[in-house]
Amino acid sequence: MLYAVVRTGGKQYRVAQGALLRIERLDGQVGDKVTLSEVLFIGGDSEAKIGTPLLSDARVMGEIVEQGLGKKILIFKKKRRKGYSRKRGHRQRLTTLKILEIQG
Repeated sequence: MLYAVVRTGGKQYRVAQGALLRIERLDGQVGDKVTLSEVLFIGGDSEAKIGTPLLSDARVMGEIVEQGLGKKILIFKKKRRKGYSRKRGHRQRLTTLKILEIQG
């Protein structure tokens, strides 16, 4: 089974063909094709290609399945005996990709 390690949004993900991947927001509409060109590693049953730091001719093709929001994260700050408290929330914008093909 062929898999790759790609870098997007400041994070690294291990992907395989047909997998669904939730990453930080990418521009595009549902159904658009996306190319991830920052491929760090391609491996499988027989061989492995390791980039230094990137593989120049490797690409991962995907299709946008969903544009949405992640789970809400609450940030609460408090200083005791001072009457200070602050509550904030954050929801990360996410893109769900379906990996179509790994080229390399």
